[in-house]
Amino acid sequence: MDSTKRYTLEIFLLEVLGIILALLFLVPFYFVIVNSLKSFSEILLNASNLPHKLYFDNYKQVWTIMKFPKAFLNSLMITVFSNIGLILISSMASYRMVRMPTRFNLALFAAFVAAMVIPFQSIMIPLVRVADKAHLMNSIYGLVVCYLGFGVMLNVFLYHGFVKSIPREIEESAVVDGANPYGVFVRIVFPLLKPMSITVLILNSLWIWNDFLLPSLILNNPKLRTIPLSTFSFFGQYTKQWDLALAALVLGVTPIIIFFLALQRHIIEGITAGSVKG
Repeated sequence: MDSTKRYTLEIFLLEVLGIILALLFLVPFYFVIVNSLKSFSEILLNASNLPHKLYFDNYKQVWTIMKFPKAFLNSLMITVFSNIGLILISSMASYRMVRMPTRFNLALFAAFVAAMVIPFQSIMIPLVRVADKAHLMNSIYGLVVCYLGFGVMLNVFLYHGFVKSIPREIEESAVVDGANPYGVFVRIVFPLLKPMSITVLILNSLWIWNDFLLPSLILNNPKLRTIPLSTFSFFGQYTKQWDLALAALVLGVTPIIIFFLALQRHIIEGITAGSVKG
């Protein structure tokens, strides 16, 4: 019996449908990139055609007007420090919950999972009041603390499933060799969590880098604006100048797209490995 899957008409039609849907999703990216390289007059004449001549002056103006290096540095600092905190806290908490399944730890994990369904909009006002009382407003570290609070639930959920796939025998061997609990985690367990750590890193980075709502609530100082806040402010001043506005969008999303493309293969690897207990 032939075990290979035959290439049928149904498969061909599904592939064609998939290609059409992919092209539809790529159409907005085409218009943004193409028109960001045109002059304003050329956009008005025909927005769908390729540019007759690449016009990079839009990017030069946006770089200066948005103060892009400063906004990029703010976004980078917030994303990096938030990721470091989330990965360390979530991995250690998940390891503790899995290896010591007490009633308290089970209830704590259930609370983390339940908190994932709470919409952010329902706690925006209390968050601002608490952040103000805790002196977290208008500071990068304050925004990082908020991201730690909102991101730890999903991260713990992902790490929790992955830790279950790590055999206990590896840790027991390290204990026999004289390693303490912290040494077991740092030297044995945490390196084995690399696929899930990269997955968490990518998911958190996509969320934090592109987030607009939380920074808009916490950061009121123009010097602390992230790229999404700078882009929003730019649109408010240059709404009718689509050549500059579209160039600002391209500058804003390019760093995170490059980061995602470089590490995207680890997402499926990490989630798949964490879904099977070995």
